[in-house]
Amino acid sequence: MIKIYTDGSSRGNPGPGGWGSIIAGGNVGEEVVVEIGGEEAHTTNNRMELTAAIKAVEFASENFPPDSPMEIYTDSEYVMKGITLWIHSWQKKGWKTSGKKAVLNKDLWQELLIVTEEKEITWKHVTGHSGHGLNERCDEIATSFADGLEVILYNGDKSSYQFL
Repeated sequence: MIKIYTDGSSRGNPGPGGWGSIIAGGNVGEEVVVEIGGEEAHTTNNRMELTAAIKAVEFASENFPPDSPMEIYTDSEYVMKGITLWIHSWQKKGWKTSGKKAVLNKDLWQELLIVTEEKEITWKHVTGHSGHGLNERCDEIATSFADGLEVILYNGDKSSYQFL
């Protein structure tokens, strides 16, 4: 099982943004944790939340066995409801909302559909800023990138990872 935590941040909304993800998985006794993240000069919080999920699934797909099930934890209700409740309706309606408006961030929703296609993924919501160590670390990564700060990302053995 690959466990993924994601978060996005934007300063100004729109404004400078960042995203962060933590991917944990591997074989028993050989489990690793990898932090990834990035920034965009002008974006929104929702775009960064979606980007974090996309980049994490891409990373997991490239670095772990392709049939590995995934659990993705997000503090974004937008991402959670979008991918589990709304997306198929948007597709059927030609990427329109129930109010007949164009779906915002359609490009990223379509990308998320592509990277999650034929994968066993369970989506879980975690309350943001509630003291959950992995969610707090994702927030720290995302906000640091949004603020243009240097971020030291972990890549190593799970037993040495301080946020578990």
